[in-house]
Amino acid sequence: MAASDGSEYFEVGSVSEGFARASNADTVEEDEEELQWAALARLPSQKRVNYALLRASSSRPPPLTSQGASPAPENLIDVRKLSRSRREQVVKKALATNDQDNFRLVSAIKERLHRVGLEVPSIEVRFSNLNVAANVQIGSRALPTLINYTRDAFENILTQLRIFRPKRHSLTILNNVSGVIKPKRMTLLLGPPGAGKSTLLLALAGKLDKSLQKTGSITYNGYEVEDFYVQRTSAYISQTDNHTAELTVRETLDFGARFQGAEEGFAAYTKELGRLEQERSIRPSPEIDAFMKASSVGGKKHSVNTDYILKVLGLDVCSETIVGSEMLRGVSGGQRKRVTTGEMIVGPRKTLFMDEISTGLDSSTTFQIVKCIKHFVHQMEATVLMALLQPAPETFELFDDLVLLSEGYVVYEGPREDVLEFFRSIGFQLPPRKGVADFLQEVTSKKDQAQYWADPSKPYEFISVPEIAAAFRNSKFGRYVDSMQAHPFDKTKCHPSALARTKYAVSRMEMAKACFSREILLIRRHSFLYVFRTFQVAFVGFVTCTIFLRTRLHTGSEAEGALYLSALFFGLVHMMFNGFSELPLMITRLPVFYKQRDNLFHPAWAWSVTSWILRVPYSVIESVIWSVVVYYTVGFAPAAGRFFRYMFILFVMHQMALGLFRMMAAIARDMVLANTFGSAALLIIFLLGGFIVPKGMIKPWWIWGYWISPLTYGQRAITVNEFTATRWMQPSATGHNTVGYNILHSNSLPTEDYWYWAGVGILIAYAFFFNNMVTVALAYLNPLQKARSIIAPDDDSEKNSSRNAREDRLKLDKMLITWDLSMKTKYCELSLSFCRETAQELFVLMGTLYSACLFLGVNNASSVQPIVSIERTVFYREKAAGMYSPIAYAAAQASFFSILCSSVISSAFYSLWNLLSGFLIPKSDSNNSSLFEMSQRIPGWWIWFYYICPVAWTLRGIVTSQLGDVETQIVGPGYEGTVKEYISVTLGYESKINGISSVGLSLIVLIAFVILFFGSFAVSVKVLNFQKR
Repeated sequence: MAASDGSEYFEVGSVSEGFARASNADTVEEDEEELQWAALARLPSQKRVNYALLRASSSRPPPLTSQGASPAPENLIDVRKLSRSRREQVVKKALATNDQDNFRLVSAIKERLHRVGLEVPSIEVRFSNLNVAANVQIGSRALPTLINYTRDAFENILTQLRIFRPKRHSLTILNNVSGVIKPKRMTLLLGPPGAGKSTLLLALAGKLDKSLQKTGSITYNGYEVEDFYVQRTSAYISQTDNHTAELTVRETLDFGARFQGAEEGFAAYTKELGRLEQERSIRPSPEIDAFMKASSVGGKKHSVNTDYILKVLGLDVCSETIVGSEMLRGVSGGQRKRVTTGEMIVGPRKTLFMDEISTGLDSSTTFQIVKCIKHFVHQMEATVLMALLQPAPETFELFDDLVLLSEGYVVYEGPREDVLEFFRSIGFQLPPRKGVADFLQEVTSKKDQAQYWADPSKPYEFISVPEIAAAFRNSKFGRYVDSMQAHPFDKTKCHPSALARTKYAVSRMEMAKACFSREILLIRRHSFLYVFRTFQVAFVGFVTCTIFLRTRLHTGSEAEGALYLSALFFGLVHMMFNGFSELPLMITRLPVFYKQRDNLFHPAWAWSVTSWILRVPYSVIESVIWSVVVYYTVGFAPAAGRFFRYMFILFVMHQMALGLFRMMAAIARDMVLANTFGSAALLIIFLLGGFIVPKGMIKPWWIWGYWISPLTYGQRAITVNEFTATRWMQPSATGHNTVGYNILHSNSLPTEDYWYWAGVGILIAYAFFFNNMVTVALAYLNPLQKARSIIAPDDDSEKNSSRNAREDRLKLDKMLITWDLSMKTKYCELSLSFCRETAQELFVLMGTLYSACLFLGVNNASSVQPIVSIERTVFYREKAAGMYSPIAYAAAQASFFSILCSSVISSAFYSLWNLLSGFLIPKSDSNNSSLFEMSQRIPGWWIWFYYICPVAWTLRGIVTSQLGDVETQIVGPGYEGTVKEYISVTLGYESKINGISSVGLSLIVLIAFVILFFGSFAVSVKVLNFQKR
């Protein structure tokens, strides 16, 4: 043996010394931990639940500080004031893995509760003899035609009034189904499309449409669904992904957690848990304790539960990406589907009904999500019924129980592993290399059933779904379900916090704060839209003040006062048109609102009131900008008090308009319907507001329209504010009264000053009324239903009646073709005439034509915009696939790219076309300047816009065609002559222009506009793509 030099002893000593140092470090760390726990235990019980220990990332202690003391390896944190990095650290340490897996976390939570004997709330859902049916039309009566739609509308009205009940056919969706959904067991709901899966999930979640007929019982822990708030106790996760596109994934889940009271999950027994552990000297895991305490904190903008769900669903990689929509690129379709799931499960609900959550997900992601839900179900005793269309074999194996639906029947319910045994008992065998889920989808189908027949003792005969359901009820599996139904749930075993007894999870103040913060965030995201609207107001105001420039206007005559009256009226109308852009903003938010309302996130008032309050500053900004730009430039009454009164009336007018169009959006609930009714409302308000048709000339049967028109009171208030000023008090040249009095009196407007405050008060009352109606509509109206499937009639009698009806229609058509269209009768020659004896009567007649021209175009433009905006996303996909040329698409459609921007831009065009159409202020005509001063005409620097205004050419053509050849004598201020001469002098409408008929020239110009707009749209859809990131 060779002699040693002793070096090995030094190595051994070094190692020993190293172990000694490590042991010493561990001892120091344990001592520090003891001190931290002791400090935490000394805190009062009220404070102890708000503090937790968060172990440092490194297992070794950090180096000494300058004072020689080593910082504690664990930090005492206040769970109420966690930063984002702290929240992520808490979740990461609690999960104890970097993988998308929550098993260690939920297992540790369950073990902690089990050690002190705390019971986890659980819910057992039972449904017995459940039947759901719908009354539907069949055959041609169910076709989505205009006649059928109109008939359905009238029938619904008569049905609501209990006057008439139409004959419809009953369609059974669920047929006498029964079952038990147990806690701690994952239950899969399988069935082919149309089997009734979604209907069953909706019925169990308490969200079934009230138009459906439901019988049978549904109980939660033995309690009927009427005994508690089932919408808060359970969560239905829909197939459709309705989200606010501008919010990020994290913000969407944060708001979901905030509204649902995510802190309720552990807050119910956090204090009790700490007390029991202290009594039994049990020290919990710091990571689990920190997670549970942080999850119990409510009322914050951000929640630890959000970070946990983001990690479990694999959304942490896109947490700061907006959710997006068809036109606003955000997360992918699969990620958006996971956001839909996360928004519901981020709350404290432990009864989940999940409808096709795997749509758009790959099999690996679906497996990971289902596995995490399985861990949650098994460890936290949750109740889950999940519908999947075609789950992969590895996903199918994760489930414990199975419910198989087909044609509204339950054909199997029980353990997943026993389903093949049941089908073998009735003669069907799973072939090799065939997935069990695919086999179960097809075995009840008449088309595919034969290939699975495996009983050689008898030939195959098709076994219908009712026969399979009957065989199941008579089998041992069906008898087991019946035995469970025979023994009702013992209500005394129901945990006090298992069922929600309050309607909403958080207080009214907290709901209002959450809605308020969300609206503020959306206003920031829509900042471009609001800034653009503000610049639009300034631009239209600039155009207005340069047209009605004070250097060209005077106050000495009634004729000049008419232009001031037009300028005042246009300011009110512009505020009305700007309110129109609120309509699409409201419509786009409704699907998300209905989802959150039905899940009892918040009531209708929490959203409607907060959004109304946040519109007030914008109304102030718009009225201030308009007033500053227009008031003194046009030359209205210079007194400061009248300026501020003018500004205030514009403010209340804008608030009224916003409320009016928000109400229409909430009632119509559809972009096309809302735009149509909104345009009609504008027409009625505009026409009967007292300017186009003065009160004295409105027929008695329409006078009610004058008094309910908000524009009436705005017009009265703003004109009284102007024409009762001192400068309008000079005597008139045409009588003993003042100029201001004559202007007001000739237009049937009041002359008393108190009408200003009366008008303002009535407009404020209208604003409150409309916004209250918004709340009522949001609270009680449901989303418009989609068209139901068309069901073919089965019996021969209906076929014969349909055939006879078709023959009758054919005969009627033949009769119509052979009718004599030139038959003569004296009754066809009767007509109603309009008075055309004075200039004012002629002005009213032209006003009605002008209103018809303007609003017919507004209605058509606004109604086509949402249709094209919706179809544009499909066009982008089909264009990329090379299915057709953009020119072919443009030949059928035309609009702006976004319904929000199109409404804002179009409102500016409506205002400018309204102003420069030649009605509010006529076109300049130097040849007749001796009769009417040039100051009463469109200025030369804006005359070019008159010639490119489609409304101006339409009005010229219609007025010339109707009045251009009328030789009736009329009398007006400063004029006496024929109607033909009057429209030529005042409006510049000559019967011929350079030898060309005015009507023909107008027609040519309008056709040119059509070609121009079509060409612009065709080029735009070919070159531009507004889908953006």
